[in-house]
Amino acid sequence: MPPVFPMLTVLSMFYYMCLRRRARTATRGEMNSRRAIESNTRALPINVEIVQYAKEVLDFSSHYGSENSMSYTMWNLAGIPNVYPSSGDFTQTAVFRTYGTWWDRCPSARLPFKRTPSTFCSQDYVELAFEEPVYPTAVHILETYHPGAVVRILACSANPYSQNPPAEVRWEVLWSDEPKKVNGPQARQFTPCIKQINFPTNLIRLEVNSSLLDYYTELDAVVLHGVKERPVLSLKTSMIDMNDIDEDEDEEKFGCGMDTLNKQFSIVALREWPTNGYFDKLPYELIQLILSHLTVPDLCRLAQTCKLLYQHCCDPLQYIHLSLQPYWARINDTSLEYLQSRCTLIQWLNLSWTGNRGAISVSGFSRFLKVCGSELVRLELSCGHFLNETCLEVITEMCPNLQELNLSSCDKIPPQAFNHIAKVGSLKRLILYRTKVEQTALLSILNFCSELQHLSLGSCVMIEDYDLIASMMGAKCKKLRSLDLWRCKNITESGIAELASGCQLLEELDLGWCPTLQSSTGCFTNLARKLPNLQKLFLTANRSVCDTDIEELAANCTHLRQLDILGTRMVSPASLRKLLESCKDLSLLDVSFCSQIDNRVVLELNANFPNVFIKKSFTQ
Repeated sequence: MPPVFPMLTVLSMFYYMCLRRRARTATRGEMNSRRAIESNTRALPINVEIVQYAKEVLDFSSHYGSENSMSYTMWNLAGIPNVYPSSGDFTQTAVFRTYGTWWDRCPSARLPFKRTPSTFCSQDYVELAFEEPVYPTAVHILETYHPGAVVRILACSANPYSQNPPAEVRWEVLWSDEPKKVNGPQARQFTPCIKQINFPTNLIRLEVNSSLLDYYTELDAVVLHGVKERPVLSLKTSMIDMNDIDEDEDEEKFGCGMDTLNKQFSIVALREWPTNGYFDKLPYELIQLILSHLTVPDLCRLAQTCKLLYQHCCDPLQYIHLSLQPYWARINDTSLEYLQSRCTLIQWLNLSWTGNRGAISVSGFSRFLKVCGSELVRLELSCGHFLNETCLEVITEMCPNLQELNLSSCDKIPPQAFNHIAKVGSLKRLILYRTKVEQTALLSILNFCSELQHLSLGSCVMIEDYDLIASMMGAKCKKLRSLDLWRCKNITESGIAELASGCQLLEELDLGWCPTLQSSTGCFTNLARKLPNLQKLFLTANRSVCDTDIEELAANCTHLRQLDILGTRMVSPASLRKLLESCKDLSLLDVSFCSQIDNRVVLELNANFPNVFIKKSFTQ
């Protein structure tokens, strides 16, 4: 007689494995550290250790600084330390664009993708090249302000200085952990215990998560220690902890979370049970709901158990929202090819960080969108350096329902390619941070995409006349709710007036590091009077902001939640008290380097307004 509950047994075993993996997640960093220490102690000293600082910064996802400067940019990570061991806020360090959870609490915040594995928490990254490929023995990270953001260190098999690129690019995790809340902002040398790898590397990647920090983390330099020859391990390796095997082999097998998807998506033969037990009595939709809680790698594994679960795991309804960013190191053309049949109904797709160094080709990306793009509403392509004009053309042709497009830090797209975006009239969100979009293309986009609600133009250095851009927004983009003009160099009071008159639904406006705006022209008081719905206003590093501006905000923008006036010399404690008394929802107030606001004033305001995070930065 055939077994009555074979399918229940299979799923029960799989569920037990998932619970066991999750229960052990909390101690994985500790376990990896212990194993790394043991492996390091077994290495025989047959090589002379090479110590080297980063030679070059190859790639990064964001930075606080300007594209035409060295202050607060990732490029400061190249070479010897500039600041360490000093602590404080210094322009000679590398600083990412965001910190804390403030960016998740503003009108422009995006909904997270479901099924993101709990082990993936990276928000930003930077890739560093070193002179000599070595087998790493240690990585030292010199953190000079608000440390604790680094969550992963990876090594790459590709030599960025080699004339012959390898056929296969491998990434190995040297160390990973959850973000930490470090007591105090003081400088430190962070030296986690790393695992040994079986290839030499001179390309190191740091991934960070700044969500627990009270301010921007600042990195000064990275030191790579290593040997030229692969370390020989001691023979004392016969004793193996059986509890450590399955998780680590999983991590090796699936690389940075999942192996190249082709092996897992291609199923040759699956057993068909004569009866499916209780699964025959469960509605199809209920099984689908149960499986919706699995990550993509878990779906792939479960699909290999039997034909019934394979059918459920391959149902396109399981892939309505799909984020491949956590598996960026293993996604390639073959992965996309095998995903095509499962993604015919996909609406949200996240390919951020994927496809670099030839992993995804233009033809592979185009083939995927031609099959899977018709229902796409949201497409995340941040740091996709494989993208070119052909890709944007395919996106605009194959994704007629697209509403959100993120091209943040896609700095390899040529300027003329952005003209194609104007064909997507349904766009509601467009992120062009650190791209080469030019003025003509942007004017065309604004003219034809009148449904835009969220627009990011931060650090777009090729736009010549921001006043003209602001005027077009005021005329065409009446539904605009958030606008990022971070570090735009030439907007004046004229452009601000046009913007405030035409886009009165604005709730979020970032004018940080816009040096051509002067309070004496009345531009900030005009903003306060015309935009009563403002919840977030960044006037970072504008030294002309004065008491009159703050009082106008207090009188007209009572819904204000976040205000950054870093660097102003003209704001007094009295005007800040008026603001705090009027804006009951205010949660973030950055008064760093405001000369009239000393630590005594900050302590007093904190005591009287405990619900507001008042930030006062310093330099030693």
